[in-house]
Amino acid sequence: MLKKLIDMAISILFKLFIAGIILFTIFLVCIITTNIIIVQSTKNRILTYDQINDNDYDCILVLGAGVKDGQPTWMLEDRILVGMDVYNMTGNKLLMSGDHSKVDYNEVGTMKDYAMTNGDIPSEDIFMDHAGFSTYESMYRAKNIFGAKKIIIISQDYHLYRSIYNAKKLGIDAYGVSADLRNYRKMPYYKFRESLARTKDFFKLIFKPEPTYLGETISLEGSGDVTND
Repeated sequence: MLKKLIDMAISILFKLFIAGIILFTIFLVCIITTNIIIVQSTKNRILTYDQINDNDYDCILVLGAGVKDGQPTWMLEDRILVGMDVYNMTGNKLLMSGDHSKVDYNEVGTMKDYAMTNGDIPSEDIFMDHAGFSTYESMYRAKNIFGAKKIIIISQDYHLYRSIYNAKKLGIDAYGVSADLRNYRKMPYYKFRESLARTKDFFKLIFKPEPTYLGETISLEGSGDVTND
């Protein structure tokens, strides 16, 4: 009797093991496939400075990447710096999109202050999206709140593929410029996390749920001061 119970337990554990392997394989194939689709479909839309040959963009979208003690992280600082360069090349309005979910945490305010102080960019040329809580939400709001149809996205190279893919699937003609100005700590971790985020957004874009907040539309043809808080 005991031998029979042991054999049954072993059989069940073996079946669970096989099922686990199958599920893991499906999961892995899904991640690899979605990453290939996103990277291959967007890589030709990442531009160098020399390839920005017109100013027919609605805005330059700079994506948030964290602030600490009121200062941008290195990654965010580089995004702002490249955004300032592209602004000086094209004259298009800047749209700073990031997390301002708390009174004491204001990514977009920090981004705008930095661009004004270090780039001498007029306040009216810098819009802020205070509810850009994710890449998906930043793109959704860029189109539906700010009316953007053609944009340049500023982010690090590893993040641009997903950013452009999100924008394209939401109906925006999007291009990207890389903000890789230095080496960043924990980059292997960021790239691993990004591979999972690509898969998540791939399926999210099938359903296109509304972001956390929408609100009144804001024209990029006006003054960015309307977004000041």
